[in-house]
Amino acid sequence: MKHQEGYFSNDKGQSIYYQFWLPEGSVKAALVIIHGLHEHCGRYQHLAAYFTEKGYAVYGLDFPGHGKSAGPRSYIDSYLDFINPIETYLEMIQDWQPGLPIYIVGHSMGGLLSATYLTIHPQLVDGAILSGSLVKVPEYVSDFTLRLGKILAVILPNFRIVSIDSEGLSKDPAVVQAYIDDPLVFTGKATVRISNEINRAIDLVERKGSAIKQPVLILHGSEDRVCDPSWSQYLYDLVSSPDKKLLIYDGLYHEIYNEPEAKKVFADVLNWLERRTA
Repeated sequence: MKHQEGYFSNDKGQSIYYQFWLPEGSVKAALVIIHGLHEHCGRYQHLAAYFTEKGYAVYGLDFPGHGKSAGPRSYIDSYLDFINPIETYLEMIQDWQPGLPIYIVGHSMGGLLSATYLTIHPQLVDGAILSGSLVKVPEYVSDFTLRLGKILAVILPNFRIVSIDSEGLSKDPAVVQAYIDDPLVFTGKATVRISNEINRAIDLVERKGSAIKQPVLILHGSEDRVCDPSWSQYLYDLVSSPDKKLLIYDGLYHEIYNEPEAKKVFADVLNWLERRTA
């Protein structure tokens, strides 16, 4: 496996970190990791190791305010601050690997951003693998709270409101502790601005998600406390792709790639990819 890393500048002049892993032999397709809120693409090295061994190139980037990329932690002006770097990076990958199929692999907020991207710029992507996707507003969040959030996002955008339940990420205590101890993971509370922009992306997917026609594999753990498993069923029903599949893994938590049963998940993803890249 060959590993390289670098930076590119986004439209605001911020340095955006990327890295990629290449197999030793020929490449079947490119997988592009779209990470979740407050984490970074380096947490997917084990995924990269598995798939490069199977002949896939794996690419990842850190979003603004995340990981090794520049920007204030847990803050963006617009959800497009996430979408635009995805497009830039995909164009770079297309230049590096001309004619190669490209599949985006989005997890949690990354699942939402992947779905959002597919409604705006579908031309660079051949398919998507979406896990634990944050595509709905939790039922306990009232309409009043959403309206208040829109106001606060303007007048107090840096006000911090909620943190991620790290205990709900994985059944493996070592995974949870590694997450907590990772200096590139932001474990503080999310700003009201980033929360509002996530809600705007959720609204966009609700309105335009039916336009998604690429092959889609949707995955979720049945015991996910961070993103409700019913949200993946909703996403499955929403997209109009004639080639879509939903897998719910009994007993798994939010980060299905970091569960003790991850080998089963990887094998299912590989099987899905092999049928489309053969």
